[in-house]
Amino acid sequence: MLTAHYVESLVKQALLEDIGAGDISAEIIPLNTRAQAQVITREFMIVVGQALVNETFHQVDANITVNWQVPEGAEVAANSILFKVEGNARHLLTAERTALNFLQMLSGTATTTWLWAQKLSGTKTQLLDTRKTIPLFRLAQKYAVRCGGGHNHRLGLYDAFLIKENHIMAAGSISQAVMVARKIAPERKVEVEVENLTQLTEAIAAKSDVVMLDNFKLPEIIQAVALNQGRVKLEASGNVSLENIAALAATGVDFISVGGLTKHIKAIDLSMRFI
Repeated sequence: MLTAHYVESLVKQALLEDIGAGDISAEIIPLNTRAQAQVITREFMIVVGQALVNETFHQVDANITVNWQVPEGAEVAANSILFKVEGNARHLLTAERTALNFLQMLSGTATTTWLWAQKLSGTKTQLLDTRKTIPLFRLAQKYAVRCGGGHNHRLGLYDAFLIKENHIMAAGSISQAVMVARKIAPERKVEVEVENLTQLTEAIAAKSDVVMLDNFKLPEIIQAVALNQGRVKLEASGNVSLENIAALAATGVDFISVGGLTKHIKAIDLSMRFI
């Protein structure tokens, strides 16, 4: 779950960006006008972001009431009512865009993840996200990935090692890089990205926790799984598509990571109308 402090801070920044010195369009409406509105989805979606929506309306006007018609994480059909709001008409309109921006983005992330996760149903392979997220929205997007049936790779540069090509070059070798990582933070997971079977052999010998097979073709992944014999966890990454992900999982890899879960976002089509 997202913490209250994180939600409050994110909403505050978003409202400041949108409202600035004031919502001049809302001033067209008489000051004390009250209204009711409902928000519907124009397409299938996984609903994610209710806490951010609630906080957005609350920060604009604490007297606005938000009544959700569906729970967080629910699969919702097109043209369904997601929630209803009631309060000062000016304030409803001021909060509308920011609230829907949060909802359409995070629900879009979760829905995309859900589509990918369905392809792995019945396999042992876990679908992972990456650090390719919208700046300042990482925790929210990674939460949405979990709601959509995916798993988080690492939250940032601080909670796990990912030793990539440039790290290896600067450190001198895979073995050296892994050895130093174990000394720096022995409690942290160490993952090594490799580009061929020779590097995979070295990463296994160095006792990495996970080895990422970077842009391996399907026959190469099959070879890698056979070579590994279960000694380390294997992650397939790069050139993954909805069309080939099931075949990749069938090789027996433990993880498949997809940057597109959080960087190729298709926002959900939402609409708020006064009733």
